[in-house]
Order: sequence, then structure tokens, then C-alpha cells
Amino acid sequence: MIQKITIEQFLEMSRQYPVLDVRSPGEYLHAHIPGAYSLPLFTDEERKVVGTAYKQQSRQTAIKIGLDYFGIKMRKMVEEVEGICNKELGISKDATNSKSQIPNSQEVLVHCWRGGMRSAGVAWLLDLYGFKVYTLAGGYKAYRKWVRDQFEKSYDLTVLGGYTGSGKTAVLHQLQKKDWPIVDLEGLAHHKGSAFGALGEPKQPTQEMFENLLAQELNKLERLLKVKIFIEDESQRIGLLKIPDPFWAAMRNSTICFLEIPFEERLDYLTAEYGKFEKEQLVNAIIRIQKRLGGLETKTAIGYLLDDNHKECFRILLKYYDKWYTKGLFNRDKVTDLLNKISCNNIDVDNITKLVIGQIQKSTTTAY
Repeated sequence: MIQKITIEQFLEMSRQYPVLDVRSPGEYLHAHIPGAYSLPLFTDEERKVVGTAYKQQSRQTAIKIGLDYFGIKMRKMVEEVEGICNKELGISKDATNSKSQIPNSQEVLVHCWRGGMRSAGVAWLLDLYGFKVYTLAGGYKAYRKWVRDQFEKSYDLTVLGGYTGSGKTAVLHQLQKKDWPIVDLEGLAHHKGSAFGALGEPKQPTQEMFENLLAQELNKLERLLKVKIFIEDESQRIGLLKIPDPFWAAMRNSTICFLEIPFEERLDYLTAEYGKFEKEQLVNAIIRIQKRLGGLETKTAIGYLLDDNHKECFRILLKYYDKWYTKGLFNRDKVTDLLNKISCNNIDVDNITKLVIGQIQKSTTTAY
């Protein structure tokens, strides 16, 4: 029997059972529930044909056209779901040759865009074959509402701040290794935040997919009932992506652990981190900020780079980023009440991490 469930039930069960997204490949590629499998009922072109028939002719005509497409795919879809379930259960393909079907008690979660005919059709087929099927009430549209709701919640954030080249990302990951909860915005966005942020990174997700990933991380931490969540200080835009407004506002009103690292130490760190990239990539990144950097500084920085003097090139860029970071840092309400400075002579990630933890524990004790 097919059972329709709420988004909260759906996400809870998704930690145990596979999620099957039966929207078109294009819809899935644009954004989807993290971890969901793509099991399209229609191709992008087929979806367009069915949708046009529904609008211009009738519901019945659209269903008949849809059945023409669906009928020849039924067996393949069932076998694909068997493969997905076997993969989830850790059953090899060879092991299933003698038993071409999985246990009838296997449970799967199915959704389409609004929880309508597409998910109903696939759910009927899988139920007929022997799967226990759950469909999402309201479909992916209900999931997107849930995503937006996550950004409105109250989180106890601690922002890890510091000028460019302070090793903030490395410290953030070290905090995670020590079992402190973190949200790695740059990791989710596939971008390090500056004009050079895309270097060495995969293609950025869509804005919608970024929001889905962020909501998933926040929900995961909320369920763990952790007190503090560390997050790196960022501009609202990370590459082409934007941190959702409510969550961005929460970040701007959270305690800041500001790493004070000497300029020359940060310069060495930045040179080592980005100096490995090809000159053409670095030149293109500098050109992207030339309007704000200024014509002379842009020309000088590129000149140093072409002469293999990476350090002097990055010296110019680091001064530029320090200026803009200072502006963003103090463009906060009551920044002096939020700012906790942590002075370090060099970028020793282990030592900085200990100092950050000590500062948080001290602040927590003082608060009580």
C-alpha cells in the first residue's frame, strides 16, 4: 500500500531508505534533495510534450501521451530501483543474478515536483512489483519550503574571522576533527570566496542546490543538539552564490573569534597556497578585481607575477583584501561587543585551534 507522508517524515526516513526523484533530468540537475537518486519518468523533451498537451488540450490527452512514454520504461525502471536498493544494502550485482528480485519489504521514498501524477505513476508501478512505497506530500515544492524554513531558525553561531591568509579554513576543519560542529560554507559553495576562490575547485552548484546543501547541514547539526556551531566569516556572496538573507543576518550578529596574524606570515601563507596555480589563471583573477584594485596596482601586480615574483604580487593583493575585509568587519551593529581577538605569531593551525577553543570555553564560563 502506498503511503503519503510529510516532509519531516520523508527526511527522517531518507536517512535509512533511498530517495527516488522522478522529475526530469534537467530538474534534477538544477537542484535536488541531497543524496536522492535520479529516476526520471520523462525526459526533458517528453515532459515538455506532456505539459503542453495538458495546457492546450486536456488532462486526459496528456495522461495518454504520458502512458505511451511510461509503458516502454516500466521494466527498466523497476530493475534500476532494484539496483539502487541492492547498492544501498551492499549487495553486489553478481549476487543478485540468481535472485533477480530484492525482498518485498524493501522500502523506497518517491517524489516529483508537486506530489502529483509523476510520483503517483512510479509509486503505483513499484508498489505493484512489491516495494513498500512512500510518497512526499507536496513533492519537491514542499521540500523547498522546508529548506527556506531552516534559515529562519535560531542558531548559536561562532564566526571565525581574520584577514585573508589567516588559515581560517584550516582551523575550521581542525575544529571539526576535534568534534566541534562546523558549517563549511566555502566547501558547500565550491569556492574560497575571493577573486581567486574558484581556483582548484569544482564547478559551483546552482543557488538552489547550495541552499539545499546548507539546509541539510544545519538540520544535521540541530539534530545533534550541539551548543556552538563554528562558521567562517564570509561576504554574503561566495563566488556566484549568495548566503540566504536570514542566515546571513544571523552571522552578522554572532560572536566573532578574530585571528590576528602578522601581515608577513599571512603573505607567506597566501603565496604558498595560490602560487602553485598557472600564471594565466592568476592573471585572469586579478583582472576580475581591477576596477576596485585600480589600474596602476593591477598593472604592477601582474608585472610581478609575470616576472615570477609571486610574493610581491600577492603583497599588493593582500593589502587590497585587508582594506575590504576591515570595511566588512566593522560594518556590523555593535561590532565591538561581538569581537574577540586572538593574537598568534604565526599560522600554527593546532595552536590557533586550541586558542579558539579556549576563548569559547572562557566566554561560556563567564556567561554563567
